[in-house]
Amino acid sequence: MNAVCYLEERTLAPAPRTVHSTDPADLSRIYDPDVNLCIIERQPPPEVDRFVRGLLAQATPIEVARTIQFESFDGRDLLPEELRDPGAGGESWRRDVIRLTALFCDLFEADTVGLRLRRLERPMCPRFHTDFVPARLICAYGGPGTQWLPEDAVDRRRLGSRSGGLPDAESGLIGRTDAVEEVPPYAIALLKGERWEGNEGRGAVHRSPQHTAGEPVPRLLLTLDLI
Repeated sequence: MNAVCYLEERTLAPAPRTVHSTDPADLSRIYDPDVNLCIIERQPPPEVDRFVRGLLAQATPIEVARTIQFESFDGRDLLPEELRDPGAGGESWRRDVIRLTALFCDLFEADTVGLRLRRLERPMCPRFHTDFVPARLICAYGGPGTQWLPEDAVDRRRLGSRSGGLPDAESGLIGRTDAVEEVPPYAIALLKGERWEGNEGRGAVHRSPQHTAGEPVPRLLLTLDLI
């Protein structure tokens, strides 16, 4: 009697990829199964850029971390009172934060999101990693943007503790010396995390920008988390 062996047919998932655009409507591409990062480039209005540069020129700490209900969110208390500006620049910046929050909430039909706003001078997450959230929006208002790796240049076996304690540049994580990409200032970066259903082990790989020789460059970082 001849034994017949039936092999289960498996379809390999395509490698995660990045969508680049200037149209915020393309943030919806994050729902594509093979997309784990959307980058929407933007040019800030001059008054917003001047306002942000003024914020970053001061040493006043900015550290906000809260869960917000979008229906009642107006962004008026995000900055310390001494940094608030009722002029065109401050108002335009505040409205932009509200706009990004609205985009995020509408995209995921969420009423509640986690918001963080921080003035940073040093890398907060200096090692490449993935986020253990369903999705995260990042926008650097001034200063360098988040760095990320395309899928064909990352060895996920070297993420986290599997790096053997070696720096990213030495652990074998980065496949090419020219592979590290950087999100432009003011651009919207929407990252799919490890807790997105079906995306386990495929979250966008990113880190804080690394300082080159010289003084640290301050930046104002906004993040929104789907919770």
